[in-house]
Amino acid sequence: MRKTTALLLFFLITHTLSAQHKNGIKVINSLKVYQNSFAQNPNQELIELKKMIPDLVLDIRYATTNNFMKQIMYPQARAFARKPVAEQLKKIQAELRKKGYGLKIYDAYRPYAITVSFYKKASDQSFVANPAKGSKHNRGCAVDLTLIDFKTKKEIPMPTPYDSFAPEAAANYQKLPYAVLRNRDFLIRTMQAHGFRVIKNEWWHYDFIGWQNYALMDIPFKSL
Repeated sequence: MRKTTALLLFFLITHTLSAQHKNGIKVINSLKVYQNSFAQNPNQELIELKKMIPDLVLDIRYATTNNFMKQIMYPQARAFARKPVAEQLKKIQAELRKKGYGLKIYDAYRPYAITVSFYKKASDQSFVANPAKGSKHNRGCAVDLTLIDFKTKKEIPMPTPYDSFAPEAAANYQKLPYAVLRNRDFLIRTMQAHGFRVIKNEWWHYDFIGWQNYALMDIPFKSL
């Protein structure tokens, strides 16, 4: 009994010391605390998407200067998501493959520090998460993506480029060519059927239902 109590006390102390309180919210920045979390609950693990889904196409814009920040934000072009999120993306890819399509991932898990940088620089803050609340990306429960032709790997026409701040980027914007509306709505329906919800002002951004069950994280890619 004493041993169990001591171990529990050690875990609580470690968790407290390793979860920084930033902007009034708790953010896990300790690799050990993160590892302990998925040792207890495998669903907490951040899975590297390319390893689980080899034919997934990555276009990690924040590892380049081709993004709204106009600077490299990620030192590595990698994409991670919590295990249940990754498993659903694998199912989606399998379903799309049969129809001649595939997924291209622009962004997935995002360390909290990057969200802070985005918020400071964005010209329109309605398109970026408020650090006071954190982002679903910080929880490993959001993914930015589009459809591609599976054979050619070319993007299927969509309303706007990725990360556009234009009105046409809204998920319900209607003044678009029929083919573009069809493509966007097909993507939305497919994602929703697998437990994702598109956000209203970004057709490419999908939050995983149940994101509340996952902590905000500030673990860098190089540690994963």
